[in-house]
Amino acid sequence: MKIPTRGPLPRHLGRHLFLISFTALTLFPVMWVIKMALRPSQTFVTSLNPLPDTFSLQNFKDVINAPYFWTQLGNSALISGVTTIVGVFLACTAAYAFSRFRFPGRRAGLAAFLVTQMFPGVMMMIPLYQVLDWLGLLDHWLGLVLVYSTTSIPFCVWMLKGYFDTIPHELEESALMDGASQIVIFWRIILPLSRPAIAVTALFSFMTAWNEFILAATFMSDERAFTLPVRLQHYVGNYTTEWGHFAAGALLVSVPVMGLFFALQKHLVGGLTAGSVKG
Repeated sequence: MKIPTRGPLPRHLGRHLFLISFTALTLFPVMWVIKMALRPSQTFVTSLNPLPDTFSLQNFKDVINAPYFWTQLGNSALISGVTTIVGVFLACTAAYAFSRFRFPGRRAGLAAFLVTQMFPGVMMMIPLYQVLDWLGLLDHWLGLVLVYSTTSIPFCVWMLKGYFDTIPHELEESALMDGASQIVIFWRIILPLSRPAIAVTALFSFMTAWNEFILAATFMSDERAFTLPVRLQHYVGNYTTEWGHFAAGALLVSVPVMGLFFALQKHLVGGLTAGSVKG
């Protein structure tokens, strides 16, 4: 009787060791932040051991009980939510037009969207500040919604256009033969089929608004109008840094984004690869 060999075992063992090492290396910064957040002191952790040696929720309590924390949390949620809705709606309509219609300036418009992604958003800080000042939207959540929505639209348009290009034209032609209008086709056929790409686009828009700091710190001077990233910056002073509070606040800020990742995870794989091939 032939005894089965164990030839593939070393190769599989090496692959698993590599994945375990890579995962541990990836999680090390996160564990390090959790360790600082669970320590009652505000000193910087110099030990390379990522495992917490103490367990205290005092830093989380201090952050939550800080003045205007819940107001700033509401500001972040409102701005991020409205930015996501407005940005995704405008990106969907624009991407569908670029994907399905042929009109003068189409190529120039797509190229303009692509060129805008080559420059960081801080380059537009001064003109954006002047526009918001002229509109009277400084220290107002609507001003940040306007800025975040417009800055995220170019990427979202390219993302959704690539997915719309993969949807067969025959579906729309069949609907037109049945008497459906272009608007009905867009709302009843194209958007339901594009849920994976829309989910990724919405997640990107939400993360852009939720995590953005520089523009929010520039356009907001009233503490009651701050977002959570701006609030975290106040734990970093010129001479001292409240590392425990900063780490606890960073974890609290990350919770909604992680929740969205888990809620949309079934759409992420299909959405991230959307538009990579055209069928």
